Parts: sequence; C-alpha cells; structure tokens
Amino acid sequence: MNRLLTTALMAGGLALAAAPAAQARDGIGAGGAAALGVLGGLAVGGAIASSQNSYYPGRPVYRAPPPVYVEEDVGPICHVERRRYVDPYGDVIFRRIRVCE
Repeated sequence: MNRLLTTALMAGGLALAAAPAAQARDGIGAGGAAALGVLGGLAVGGAIASSQNSYYPGRPVYRAPPPVYVEEDVGPICHVERRRYVDPYGDVIFRRIRVCE
C-alpha cells in the first residue's frame, strides 16, 4: 500500500514538473514560481512521510514479569468420599468420610 501511494505521488510530481513554465504576471518570474512549487512539494512530501512513520518513542514496551518460584504443599491431599455402611440393625447408610492420601 505504501509503495503504491509513493509511486502515485511521484508520478503526479513528475507530471507537474513537466508542465510548461508559469507566466510572470506579478513580478515573480518563472524561476520564482518553480522554486515555490518545489518548496510546497517538499513540505507536502515531508508531511506525508512523517504521517507514514509508525515509530512512536512514547509507546509502552511489553516486558515479561519476573519469574516466581512457588513451593509445593508438603501436606497430604484430602478429599471426601461417600462410603456405604451397614449398621448393626441391617440398615444401609451412606457416610461421608474424609480420606487423606
């Protein structure tokens, strides 16, 4: 996209440069008009070139966080299980029992 824009601008500039010399009416000769045209072209070209620049020194830079070392738990791993239990009367009861491994 940038190359296409640059090529189009250069082709337009060359077409304008090949145009016939300007008439001297208000005391400005052909050389003065050409100099003003060149200065205007340089100003517009500089504005376009600076707008295409994507570098901005104030943009934040991503830095990875420092490493973190975590100690593992040494204690047992516990969970709750439902176990079937038959009481002395023959009734079936499900109890919750904490099991640690």
